[in-house]
Amino acid sequence: MKNSLGSSTKLILLHPYIQKQGSSNRFWALAFVSFLTLAFLLTLIYTRESKITTSIAVASTITTSSTPPLSKAVARALVHYASNSNNTEHMSYTDIKHIADVLQKCSQPCNLLVFGLTHETLLWKALNHNGRTVFIDENRYYAAYIEEKYPEIEAYDVQYTTKLSEMKELIAGVKEQVRNECKPVQNLLFSECKLGLNDLPNQFYEVDWDVILVDGPRGYWPEAPGRMSAIYTASVLARSKKGGNPKTHIFVHDFNQQVDRITSDEFLCKENLVKSMDMLGHFVLERMDANSFQFCRNHNSTTANSSS
Repeated sequence: MKNSLGSSTKLILLHPYIQKQGSSNRFWALAFVSFLTLAFLLTLIYTRESKITTSIAVASTITTSSTPPLSKAVARALVHYASNSNNTEHMSYTDIKHIADVLQKCSQPCNLLVFGLTHETLLWKALNHNGRTVFIDENRYYAAYIEEKYPEIEAYDVQYTTKLSEMKELIAGVKEQVRNECKPVQNLLFSECKLGLNDLPNQFYEVDWDVILVDGPRGYWPEAPGRMSAIYTASVLARSKKGGNPKTHIFVHDFNQQVDRITSDEFLCKENLVKSMDMLGHFVLERMDANSFQFCRNHNSTTANSSS
């Protein structure tokens, strides 16, 4: 029995190394598959986020660049209703139409600066709907009220230190300091010129304004601030532009008032007067060289003070 059993039985030995080798191969295969799965998921997530980001950027670009200008029909309707208001202080149709026509032709985006919060405030904002419109007013409470009521309006208050009765002295002071604090070309943020507005936000002085409307502050009695500072500041901003269109359109409302006309002649200059109608004066000023110390070419008095 033993011999028979011994001759017919085969002994099979399983070496421990073979078992370990099989387990090791399965482990590495599983790890490799897991790595590929993780890499695939990360690639999928990254690609999806990139597409979303790209889509948002493209959509934003399309929205910004493809916004059409205000149609002439809408502009005419706005001008019509604004000029036919029951408010007795509104501008005439002729004056509003002239300003609106210039805004329609302004290269987009157009930078519009308005001195004075008036009956036409919402009109100017609407007509320049693709650009930036900033309002400057002497009444901080009214400026805050307008911004709260109309959040789309950007308004700043400024404290004028001038008096209408001091116009001649203030103009004479500018002529005396035309090579120093009251230069025609300068950054008013760092100026101590009495007629220059230097207490507005820093970014205000970095904007290349395309159109400026002077319709404030008040100037109908001797103690009123008058518009001497607004007109002088507008002239310096126009001449000191760093980029954009070298020309700036400046409108002075109530141009029939003696003080406004005299101040405009001094700092905006008769040779730059394009048109005068009703109560509106329209000037076009060009960017000037930083070494220029003369506001107007035909003012002998300014030249004399500059050379002294």
